[in-house]
Amino acid sequence: MYTPHTEADVRAMLDAIGVGSLEELLEVPDVVALKAPLDVVPALPEYQIARRFEHFAAKNSGVDYASFLGAGSYRHYAPPAIAALAMRGEFLTAYTPYQAEVSQGYLQAIYEWQTYICLLTGMDIANASVYDGATALAEGAIMALNANGRKKLLVSRAIHPNYRAVLKTYCDGLDVQIDEVAITAEGTTDLGALAGAVASKEYAAAVLQSPNFFGNVDALSNAAFDAVSASETVPVAVVAEAISLGALAPPSTWGAQIVAGEAQSFGVAMAYGGPYAGFIASTKEHLRRIPGRLVGKSLDAKGRIAYVLTLQAREQHIRRERATSNICTNQAHCALIATMYLALVGKTGLRDVAALNLERARELATATSSLDGVDLKFSAPFFNEVVVDVHQPAGNVLAELRKRRILGGVDLGRWYPELSSCILMNATELTTTGEIQTLANALGDIVRVHANV
Repeated sequence: MYTPHTEADVRAMLDAIGVGSLEELLEVPDVVALKAPLDVVPALPEYQIARRFEHFAAKNSGVDYASFLGAGSYRHYAPPAIAALAMRGEFLTAYTPYQAEVSQGYLQAIYEWQTYICLLTGMDIANASVYDGATALAEGAIMALNANGRKKLLVSRAIHPNYRAVLKTYCDGLDVQIDEVAITAEGTTDLGALAGAVASKEYAAAVLQSPNFFGNVDALSNAAFDAVSASETVPVAVVAEAISLGALAPPSTWGAQIVAGEAQSFGVAMAYGGPYAGFIASTKEHLRRIPGRLVGKSLDAKGRIAYVLTLQAREQHIRRERATSNICTNQAHCALIATMYLALVGKTGLRDVAALNLERARELATATSSLDGVDLKFSAPFFNEVVVDVHQPAGNVLAELRKRRILGGVDLGRWYPELSSCILMNATELTTTGEIQTLANALGDIVRVHANV
């Protein structure tokens, strides 16, 4: 076992689950045990295996659909140079820099990643990535809990539901209470309610996401920030769509002290939901609370530039009871891909990509909201996602769109019962005018037919 247990420890655990021995855990129950040999294809030559998998891949017809899916995983263009560079053997086989002296190349890449994240968020420091945006939020919240010792978090209901679910899982084990702030009619966090709640001085952090789950720009107002500051509550920002950092003011401008986010949009493939690269950045005052590693630049004994693991507040490097996190490693290879993406597109390129996202999203909003029976649900400024109200069960409309080879978006009723007639639609730089018009034509037909039924 990874952690040594005494025989008494093992016996106590077995008794707790009602099992007589460790061997019993490996026994396959008769009800699910195989009764006959598996019908496995015999060994094949490589070219036939390739054809077989091409046949399997062809069954995935969804790749040919027009897609307007988003909700935390975004379809963006990745320059071909990324695959050519990131798939080199030296990057694939040595991405965990346990021995800094023999990992200079990767340490330099992580240092550059940290620098990019600081530039984009306006924070002083950034870590060497974490698993994904959801765990980044949870780890960032723990930083705030450690900062002031309080045991309650105030979280916007406009934060990605899956992120909030992961945060709840973390907090259940820490005996931390989560209170949620309502959403306004404009599709943003109710800042008045937030300011009133933090006045109790019970909350370790006030957490907002921008753009929020509905795609709307969501940040603390001056009045809300003053209330948060007066209560000594830590403002935490969440960024699920990283391309937005090329267009929107960084979270530091509205007072965020901790920024937790997801870098998938920076050249990382959607890949059925992962692996991705989360990031955490913060102001200097939280330096000793940030989880994982920080890479710094120094000089060696001969005066040459050397990259070092400046901070390693991890359970594998220091006493476990003092570790800031139980996450063992960072998503170094995904972070490397994101770093390559940012280096390739550059500052102006990132701004251009963000501008294209804004343009396509507004084209999508105009095309859909001009249809009879379809309205934009919210009036707040948005980035590349928009909520469309079809005034009937959204799931039925999306099912009809799929019959026409269109993935129309996400049914918000899945998480927000009051929005069961609303669809979250996404458009990026890869969305074409033709696809938007095809969606609008199909949506108009479907809504009209259903309205007359």
